[in-house]
Amino acid sequence: MMFGLKQGWACLFGGLMLALLVGTHLLWPQNAPIARYDFLVLAAVAIQAGMLILKLESWEEARVIFVFHVVGTIMELFKTAHGSWIYPEPSLLRIGEVPLFSGFMYAAVGSYIARIWRIFDIRFRHYPPLWSTWLLAAAIYVNFFAHHWLPDIRWFLFAATFVLFGRGTFYFTPDRSRRSMPFLLGFFLVAVFIWLAENLGTLSRAWIYPDQADGWSMVSFAKLGSWFLLMMISVVLVSLVHRPQPEGDAGV
Repeated sequence: MMFGLKQGWACLFGGLMLALLVGTHLLWPQNAPIARYDFLVLAAVAIQAGMLILKLESWEEARVIFVFHVVGTIMELFKTAHGSWIYPEPSLLRIGEVPLFSGFMYAAVGSYIARIWRIFDIRFRHYPPLWSTWLLAAAIYVNFFAHHWLPDIRWFLFAATFVLFGRGTFYFTPDRSRRSMPFLLGFFLVAVFIWLAENLGTLSRAWIYPDQADGWSMVSFAKLGSWFLLMMISVVLVSLVHRPQPEGDAGV
């Protein structure tokens, strides 16, 4: 129960954003003075400001989360231009075809990783050298773009992830006892929950994939692989603020 409560607390940003996506889909009036997407932008800014004012996030974490926002928005601009997904509703607060609230969805992932790292006092065994994780994260990010013209090397990236992190274990404290989990299992479980959230996001038509234009259908299981790789980028970015500490250091 404590594990679930702490997970929910760590998901505060993402949970609020998901509730807003679904809630505005169900309740947003057609004659509202502002567009639904624009309201989501303003609400996301208010949530981020509130978390900083209430000290639920540090300024160092907020800076990394801002990087998530920038990295995510760049990817959104590229992917929407290539028709990977679309935002079907009008709005003013947007860049091209991308409403600005979309970047906050990536920021929500960053917020979760940063907060859970701290809330669970996460430490590691067999964490790979930092330079190798930075190279892997860069290769994953580049492949998200390059596979539109070049061969998709995601299977190579999966293999590289297993080589680097396959021996890794992370330790965490959900209650009074230290517990552990294989690193890759943790990545996969978070990817599954993001995929479930994505299904709710597309069901609320916050964004849709081309095959959902005529009616909602479940997001492809293949997207789990994309979210798994995105987790790699997320952990590497958060490691710039919360440097991976080995289990057994003083203070555990």
